[in-house]
Amino acid sequence: MRKIRTLLAALVCAFAAIGFAAPAAAQLRVDVDQGHLNPMPIAVVDFLGGNPAAEQVGRDVAGVIRANLDRSGLFRPIPPNAFIERITALEVPPRFPDWRIIDAQALAVGQVTPLPDGRIRIEFRLWDVLAQQWMTGRQFSTTPDNWRRIAHKISDEIYQQLTGEQGYFDTRIVFVSESGPRTRRIKRLMIMDQDGANPFFLTGPEARVLTPRFSPSTQMITYMSFETGAPRVFLYNLETNRREVLGDFPGMTFAPRFSPDGQGVVFTLDMNGNAEIFSMNLRDRQRRRLTNHPSIDTSPSYSPDGARIVFNSDRGGTPQLYVMNADGSGQRRISFGEGRYMTPVWSPRGDLIAFTRQSGGRFAIGVMRPDGSGERILTESYLDEAPTWSPNGRVIMFFREGRGEGARLWSVDLTGRNLRQVETQTDASDPAWSPLLP
Repeated sequence: MRKIRTLLAALVCAFAAIGFAAPAAAQLRVDVDQGHLNPMPIAVVDFLGGNPAAEQVGRDVAGVIRANLDRSGLFRPIPPNAFIERITALEVPPRFPDWRIIDAQALAVGQVTPLPDGRIRIEFRLWDVLAQQWMTGRQFSTTPDNWRRIAHKISDEIYQQLTGEQGYFDTRIVFVSESGPRTRRIKRLMIMDQDGANPFFLTGPEARVLTPRFSPSTQMITYMSFETGAPRVFLYNLETNRREVLGDFPGMTFAPRFSPDGQGVVFTLDMNGNAEIFSMNLRDRQRRRLTNHPSIDTSPSYSPDGARIVFNSDRGGTPQLYVMNADGSGQRRISFGEGRYMTPVWSPRGDLIAFTRQSGGRFAIGVMRPDGSGERILTESYLDEAPTWSPNGRVIMFFREGRGEGARLWSVDLTGRNLRQVETQTDASDPAWSPLLP
């Protein structure tokens, strides 16, 4: 429960996605277990356009696709100035030798077509250069200002085709935006696209916010705020911009997180100095106590099947990770390494739990299996904290703070490679990754 994020512009423009006929089976695949050690060379050509405005959209779409694939660490987009062939028609197969000579293994081409009703049609095709065959293609009809969203969807399609895993580019990040002097920090909720575009404040400067969390199944956010005077857990509907307090409890409520189906919330309630974990069904607002111990029990996170909850507790003397059944039974400790373990979050795949570990005056982001085995540290610095998973379980985002420096968002691949800073307009902490947008 360290920081706040401010954002989320829930602009979802209507589009129609039409799949082409099933392509021939392709053997081209990225080794997703090697991170960015052997990224696949891929050529993404600026999309063709029917007029100057459409040509500009085509350049913008291709630029976003190249940037998405590059940030994943699994691909190496080839600079356009190295291209030999000039694509002039989407319907004509490319000259594969011209692309092999510049080392391209995959080729993405596309076209932007203005429609009579003012919308545009964006279509793309992905080619396996080595096998000289078409892999996949789609087309989308949308409004001109929604081109970036389509670029993310095309990026996801390419990523999935070439890795066999679901993409994660058509998503958003909610986080705590921090500004002002360190003695009077202003912490607001902010939301942005996963690549940092379209940032938008969700709350004003008067309310101090902490620990925002996305629903895994709906466009809802839960977070903690002091705007009513007492610390309370709020629910924020991004589609309606409506906010409400989860419940008027006698003590402080914090560290909320949704259940996998989005129909419940698990959180910490501090009653007379004793912090316990509760769950609540959002339909009837009935709460259920899950822990009962004189220690601090907090930071609960559901497994993706909703059957178990990981949390941290200092019942053993220092903060450590524990797992229990969703009804509170079967509580057992799973972390036994040196240091203090905090902010656990279950992977969407269900196979790993990410956490923050403090040891030797430094903070690290790591992962372990749900039984506590296989612990690995992915990144470490003066202060790395608050991991959040991409919806495909491939990338972890967190915030990093240096000595005398403000907090910033970073991401790292599950392999521990491809460490990158995520651009934000202000200092930023406590990120939460959305599911794929509907």
